[in-house]
Amino acid sequence: MQIYLAVTPDRLRQALAYTDRPAHVAYRVSSDGRLTRHSLLAATRGGLMVLGDGEQGAVRDAGELCREVWRECGNRGYGGLVADFEGPVSDARTAFLCRLGEVFARNRRQLYVPEPYGRLVPQARVLISTALSGGTLRQRVEEAAESYGMERLAFDLQRLRMDFPLPCPSGEGTPLTGQALASMMEQRTPSVFYSRDLCAKYFTFTQEGEGHFVLFDDGDTILRKIRMGQELGVSFGLLQFPEVEDILPQLFPRQR
Repeated sequence: MQIYLAVTPDRLRQALAYTDRPAHVAYRVSSDGRLTRHSLLAATRGGLMVLGDGEQGAVRDAGELCREVWRECGNRGYGGLVADFEGPVSDARTAFLCRLGEVFARNRRQLYVPEPYGRLVPQARVLISTALSGGTLRQRVEEAAESYGMERLAFDLQRLRMDFPLPCPSGEGTPLTGQALASMMEQRTPSVFYSRDLCAKYFTFTQEGEGHFVLFDDGDTILRKIRMGQELGVSFGLLQFPEVEDILPQLFPRQR
């Protein structure tokens, strides 16, 4: 599996100490629909472009935005683009991604899109989050493969750190920072277990009469998820630098 590390320009040098596959988190769709870059060094070359839409980004001219992206990819030697689109699915965003997917396919570049666009942009690979709080990861991947085809799947290797109240009818927990999780474990020294279904670690505790179920990833569980993906035929994975900074030596040992 090819693993890319999504990183902002200010942390790029640190990321390159571990991998030669950066995904540059430096691009956005501006409020007027143009491609903008932020703090990217002029000498930056190779890897992938990560394009966000933010709260104000609106695709106004799909063709023009596609041309701007294509020129930037050519100038910097990017092998493709990750669409980090957080806004609601729209016809304009879909038209842009479809047009870009066609251009990339003709020129051997890859486009990666969030799952809501999976059926709408057939030329793209579909990012499937590996951070699950229920069900099984293997079943999740197999179901996605039935929908999109295994050859189109890519892993969004989000690092899971979540505190769930017990019981938890909503299935929604409270996200934990790395520091909060470390403090919790230091204070409580819990017995930690591994869930083969979720491919994640967990522990439980009681506070003020309320039960808690804490689910989290570390270097070991992320590597297990990568191996599962490889076994199933998933060929691409994306990590986020801030989430995995403390475990990079474990994830990329050979590059050191």
